[in-house]
Amino acid sequence: MDKNKTFHLFGAIIASGILAFSGVLIETAMNVTFPLLIQEFRVTTSGIQWVTTIYLLMISVIVPISSYLNQNFSARNLFITANLFFLLGVLINCFSVSFSLLLLGRLLQGVGTGIGLPLMFHIILTKAPSEKRGMMMGIGTLTTSIAPAIGPTYGGLISNLLNWRYIYIFLIPLMILSLVIGLNSIPNEVSREKQHLHFRCVFFLAITFTSFIMALSAGSGIVFALFLIIGLVSGFLFVLSNSKTPLLQMSVLKNRRFSSFLFSLLIFQALLLGLSFVLPNYLQISAGYSSSIAGAFMFPGALMGALLAPLSGKLLDRIGANKPILTGLFATVVGISLLTALLHTNSLVLLIGSHLILMTGLGLSYSNLMTCSLSALPSSQISDGNAFVNTFQQFIGAVSTALVAAVISFFQDTYGFISGTAYGAWIVLLIFFLLLVTSIIAAFSALKMKVEL
Repeated sequence: MDKNKTFHLFGAIIASGILAFSGVLIETAMNVTFPLLIQEFRVTTSGIQWVTTIYLLMISVIVPISSYLNQNFSARNLFITANLFFLLGVLINCFSVSFSLLLLGRLLQGVGTGIGLPLMFHIILTKAPSEKRGMMMGIGTLTTSIAPAIGPTYGGLISNLLNWRYIYIFLIPLMILSLVIGLNSIPNEVSREKQHLHFRCVFFLAITFTSFIMALSAGSGIVFALFLIIGLVSGFLFVLSNSKTPLLQMSVLKNRRFSSFLFSLLIFQALLLGLSFVLPNYLQISAGYSSSIAGAFMFPGALMGALLAPLSGKLLDRIGANKPILTGLFATVVGISLLTALLHTNSLVLLIGSHLILMTGLGLSYSNLMTCSLSALPSSQISDGNAFVNTFQQFIGAVSTALVAAVISFFQDTYGFISGTAYGAWIVLLIFFLLLVTSIIAAFSALKMKVEL
């Protein structure tokens, strides 16, 4: 008997794909609006970063329990829950009259995306026949790779021509369409054998992640120290609880090849999220460009990175990992060097060219670093490794956003809003240059290691 007889696979993937696309789109679309939000809600740069950070934090906490959710609840119930959370968050942001409401909406969107994004790939892996699985995975990956390229341009144009709230208003018909397609494509199947959720692990993980972000956003040394201590203590308690009832398999870090590739990958993740914060803000605040130009600035590079991702995978299959990864890493270093050197020229042509070189390098190496990191693990640990990678990708994105905002906020307080943004942006680029050098070292050492079985 065909297990997919009442399951309309293509419709289910389209419905969950729209949800995932919207979640990733809104992640980058809002970064372009930060200068406008700072003025409207009268918050600081270190405060405004919570618009992105709280969203990524929620995803990083929910992704580790995606296996539990998929095991204990039907795909239909999870899809409806994710869609309604996201839609509620969108509606709140359409009418946010305070910064607190804006953050509440972003939090709910993070919950929806945290459930919906793993659900899309779960549907593909469990429902698609093996002969169509590659194509379906390609469709799913395409939705999450194109969205970051479109996001800044979409956010910049809408906020410049209309109002930033229309970024959310225009998503409402899309979410309703997703819900209608999903309800007609995903049947209410009986969930499988129940799993136990390790509440203590989830609680300590959430406290750990949140405390570290709060420490980076602290306005004083005492508050920084307080949240840092809370984060370290809760992190220790998480490790203790996790060793008894694992939520994340920390044992994957014992594989040195996996750990080295993961380190390099997380540097790239930090670079992606950090630049999506700093460049649109610098172009608007210090260089004096409009939000639409700041958003359009990000598009060529982001599109190049998205288009090169599948090509880089083919290169990996044909010629191995060394050339595409190392070429990509060196191109990224060249790009960040040019951005650092040319930033204060405020020349769109030069800066777009530099960003394009950087994103070309990222497109060649980013997805291959993920592939190589998971391939370094024995087959029995790949699922655990995937959960570990996905969790810390989101967390590092949140850390990077908070850190970049803290650096820029410090220089704004020291040198003034406009000049401080320029100095802070330059320092951030310099920090990323140094981090990318360590990323090259880590990736090069990993490529020289033998696979640990």
